[in-house]
Amino acid sequence: MSTRAVAMITGATGGLGRVLAPDLAADGYDLALVGSDSGRLDALRDELGLDPERTLAVAANLRDAGAATAAIDSVYERFGRVDALAHLVGGWTGGMHVGRSPDEPYASMIDQHFWTSLNVVRDLAPRMIDAGFGRIAAVSSPMAATPEAGMSAYAVGKAAQETLFAALAQEVAGTGVTVNVVRVRAIDTSAAPGEPSEKEYATTPAEISAALRYLFSPAARVVNGERIGLHGGV
Repeated sequence: MSTRAVAMITGATGGLGRVLAPDLAADGYDLALVGSDSGRLDALRDELGLDPERTLAVAANLRDAGAATAAIDSVYERFGRVDALAHLVGGWTGGMHVGRSPDEPYASMIDQHFWTSLNVVRDLAPRMIDAGFGRIAAVSSPMAATPEAGMSAYAVGKAAQETLFAALAQEVAGTGVTVNVVRVRAIDTSAAPGEPSEKEYATTPAEISAALRYLFSPAARVVNGERIGLHGGV
């Protein structure tokens, strides 16, 4: 059991997770790192260099409801709590117009964005409500509201995810739990640490991490159901 706050990061081994994880550790969180590749999870845990008692790596296919529940169960067995969820599971497909697109890209994007989200939050949110505290945040895209030509499958997946989180935010209002979305047009993992992206409308992992850390902080107590744009308004 942990006496510190615990943050669960899904999609932890991506470029954003590799920045957010040490930032949250520096904020005092114990970390539950969830991803699909056990080798990459172990490598990330080693990179963090934290006391082994402060980290847990869980390999799981979050598209599967049973696997998601088992992953969350293992986090509670280890730490006894989850105070913050950063849902970073990503994935993108594009280049196909509606009239010429097969079913698979839509199914893939809904699996990647909607079902992973639902499978995690429908198990985790009630536990947070019972505890009287929790922070849930996902990274989405302005494409959810303003899709571009050839991007319908990705936009549908993100729109479904955002609708789920918006509804959940209303359900948890007043319980001590908040649910928010950060919208990013593109993530520039090549930017130098501490420097802004040189790519137009791109956001760096450090900038996204700063927004998520704010949403997890006491200062964001009244921020719920928001879709926060980190893309220059474009």
